[in-house]
Amino acid sequence: MPVLFVLLWSTGFIGARFGLPYAEPFTFLTVRFLCTLVVLYLIIRVMCAVWPRSPAAWLHIGIAGILMHAAYLGGVFSAIDLGMPAGVTALIVGLQPLVTAGLARSWLGETITRNQWIGIVLGLVGITLVLGEQLDLADPASLFTGFGVPALLAAALALLGISIGTLYQKRFCTDMPLTSGTFIQFVGATVVLGLGALLFETREIEWSLTFTLTLAWLIFGLSIAAILLLMALIRRGEASRVASLFYLVPPVTAVEAWILFGERLGVLALTGIVVAVLGVAMSVRQSGR
Repeated sequence: MPVLFVLLWSTGFIGARFGLPYAEPFTFLTVRFLCTLVVLYLIIRVMCAVWPRSPAAWLHIGIAGILMHAAYLGGVFSAIDLGMPAGVTALIVGLQPLVTAGLARSWLGETITRNQWIGIVLGLVGITLVLGEQLDLADPASLFTGFGVPALLAAALALLGISIGTLYQKRFCTDMPLTSGTFIQFVGATVVLGLGALLFETREIEWSLTFTLTLAWLIFGLSIAAILLLMALIRRGEASRVASLFYLVPPVTAVEAWILFGERLGVLALTGIVVAVLGVAMSVRQSGR
């Protein structure tokens, strides 16, 4: 499950790069989520899935969805749309395990062992090495070339959304029904993103073949398969250990970008992949996965 999740989740940045030339971020995500809701509803009907029983459960699940889908994906797509390179966006969002681990200790009472902290640091070092060739880390000013404060704020929103959302999911929604709970999460996220598209965007879409195929992949590969896997992983393991899996996403994304767009993977990047994998292994090995 963790390996499949990382492979699916890593394609999100690739999908954003393919699709954003044809639609604004909130509009893109609103259409994606509306289609996802249709597919999920059909799955729920076929499986005869149960629904949460209390209004409080619906509320908590909806809030988790707003954090994990609207804030996270809205921030990522907006940052890339505002000119931030996908690699820089991935690096900022890749700080999530550090944020989640720190908050999990105080909020959920989880114990973060020394090996887990070492693994988290190694993961961050690995991400930095993988992306270092693109970002020219020797010149910090180059990190901010071509985009400004709005893009940075959007990426920060994505980081906080996925970090706090993971903890909120673990704290309040662990027992939610998987399919119907995910449906409720997407309802909350769709309402927020739809309002964003209505207030701030033109809502125009260029329905090209590239956009249609990208949208289909993001619906079935990401919003259905990857999200259901994420919910299952959060249910099975501590939030900080699940979050450590996100360290593998930027290295895997770098490999995909090399295959699809010809971006070079040098010795520095390959070294970073090894370091990131080692860090994740140290963080999750005590969970039994």
